[in-house]
Amino acid sequence: MVLSQEEPDSARGTSEAQPLGPAPTGVAPPPGPGPSDSPEAAVEKVEVELAGPADAEPQEPPEPPEGGWGWLVMLAAMWCNGSVFGIQNACGVLFVSMLKTFGSKDDDKMVFKTAWVGSLSMGMIFFCCPIVSVFTDLFGCQKTAVMGAAVGFVGLMSSSFVSSIEPLYLTYGIIFACGCSFAYQPSLVILGHYFKKRLGLVNGIVTAGSSVFTILLPLLLRVLIDSVGLFHTLRVLCIFMFVLFLAGFTYRPLATSTKDKESGGSGSSLFSRRKFSPPKKIFNFAIFKVTAYAVWAVGIPLALFGYFVPYVHLMKHVNERFQDEKNKEVVLMCIGITSGVGRLLFGRIADYVPGVKKVYLQVLSFFFIGLMSMMIPLCSIFGALIAVCLIMGLFDGCFISIMAPIAFELVGAQDVSQAIGFLLGFMSIPMTVGPPIAGLLRDKLGSYDVAFYLAGVPPLIGGAVLCFIPWIHSKKQREISKTTGKEKMEKMLENQNSLLSSSSGVFKKESDSII
Repeated sequence: MVLSQEEPDSARGTSEAQPLGPAPTGVAPPPGPGPSDSPEAAVEKVEVELAGPADAEPQEPPEPPEGGWGWLVMLAAMWCNGSVFGIQNACGVLFVSMLKTFGSKDDDKMVFKTAWVGSLSMGMIFFCCPIVSVFTDLFGCQKTAVMGAAVGFVGLMSSSFVSSIEPLYLTYGIIFACGCSFAYQPSLVILGHYFKKRLGLVNGIVTAGSSVFTILLPLLLRVLIDSVGLFHTLRVLCIFMFVLFLAGFTYRPLATSTKDKESGGSGSSLFSRRKFSPPKKIFNFAIFKVTAYAVWAVGIPLALFGYFVPYVHLMKHVNERFQDEKNKEVVLMCIGITSGVGRLLFGRIADYVPGVKKVYLQVLSFFFIGLMSMMIPLCSIFGALIAVCLIMGLFDGCFISIMAPIAFELVGAQDVSQAIGFLLGFMSIPMTVGPPIAGLLRDKLGSYDVAFYLAGVPPLIGGAVLCFIPWIHSKKQREISKTTGKEKMEKMLENQNSLLSSSSGVFKKESDSII
């Protein structure tokens, strides 16, 4: 991932274009578009240069600058996480407002129908991520994020003109969510281009953006809904998407290496285009051959069947259980506050946890998330519920902040975009299905108790599955090291035999000349 030190000035401009050692006499230089070439020939030669030999080694990207423009990229990604997931995490407030706006006493499944809006929206954000990863590889983070923010703006604005709950499945649940997905995933990928040593801390800061918004948006939404209603509130939220549209322009790709810049001429552009040429594979399913990643991609979705249930149904549960309490939105604020603390804290801790052992932090987080979900219906006083939400938020931040660093450890920087994309796509299924099932249980049983009890089971199971990842990864690394060591030994013996053969040949030749 990290490039080697720059070579001396005398060697610059030649190290990449020529092989090591003196070139044989009479060998022509590599072909390239020159002044005498026609435009068609130049294009053809560019394509040949881009394709390269089949066994050519992939070029490494520039070394992450660890700052500079990257700090602005970090702030833009922070706004992205905040505006996308702040709105999603505050959907409990919108959920109650939608029930009041579109509900009727004759419809006994209104909670089930309304729950589909928020869960479909969150699920689509993750469902689109495998497709977004392809767009990110083909067109870059900047174009993908800007396009996504524009689509999200259109979806959210159109949601403010509906007259029933069903159109929101399309406008809010699909169009707005797809736009958010296209804006969100590039914000994860671009950070790995600008940071490496500080990636855990930067991811913690960026993902803390959603915590800040989760703290503030419930209060803002409550004030707006009470004063201007649901539809005007959605139009106000469009401002967040417009700012996200502008923030996407900061995701500019890194410049090529200094050697390519200083070599100048058309050759420089050729090498630049070769390094960042579009991928040959649209969907890179080869990453599933990495057993540790495959287990991770199964364990995480398995743990998330109950993850989003509190975000959708907690406000409704509080309204039913604690009717006399004021400022009920404080429970969502508590999750947001400690989630932000957890992202910063565990993001920094992850920088000190070596390699794949970062997964153990996710195991710990799923254990507490599942336990706290089961304790929600046991809280008979409002203060106890606040304490449960504080603990849940802390470990929610832990789970989210170290997702990207773990992906980098499992598959490397070259495949991390699609690795994250596939994982988020798998996550969409449980996050979409969980809340409606909880709503259906509420409609049938008259309370959320069973729903919250069941929501705590999947995180415990998923966390148990994740425990195997470090062992699987270390076993694979030992096999690779053993194979590599064996190959080195065989090569060394081969070189020694070749040297002995050549030495014996020389000795025999000298003996014959003496005789």
